[in-house]
Amino acid sequence: MCPETPAAETADAVPARPDRVPDPPRPVGDVVRLVDVVEHAIDVEQVTASLDDLAAGAVCVFVGRVRDHDEGHDVTGLSYEAHPTALARMREVCERVAAAHDVRGIAVVHRTGDIPIGEAAVVGVASAAHRWESFRATEDLIDTLKAEVPIWKHQTYASGDTGWVGVD
Repeated sequence: MCPETPAAETADAVPARPDRVPDPPRPVGDVVRLVDVVEHAIDVEQVTASLDDLAAGAVCVFVGRVRDHDEGHDVTGLSYEAHPTALARMREVCERVAAAHDVRGIAVVHRTGDIPIGEAAVVGVASAAHRWESFRATEDLIDTLKAEVPIWKHQTYASGDTGWVGVD
């Protein structure tokens, strides 16, 4: 049985763990490494490699793939179209995400045109010294991209019907 230690002695004996000290801020231009809209298959390894940094202990990769269903309908084909401002808007989103999170690097590539079921439509990557920052930044990147960048999805269904997704 261990004798009880008064609270004051415990506090002196074992110092409280300090909060993690964030990395010094980096210029946003150094953090946003790759932003692109392409009409060919996305090389996930290439996008990830664009954030190569020995100071990054965590790299979070999101791959948005074309699935074979949507809201109870079988999907047989999908195509994305991008507004001419899409690339500039993607860069703005990346810069905001880089400024809002303690990250070492940000990269995102979105594919347009016809994309086969199972292939990547978007790849977003964030690197950081620690995992939590990379998770949060990647989520913010993809959520903001979907909400703000003018790239539209057109689906073809097994029934022969077609429809734009998320377009009012």
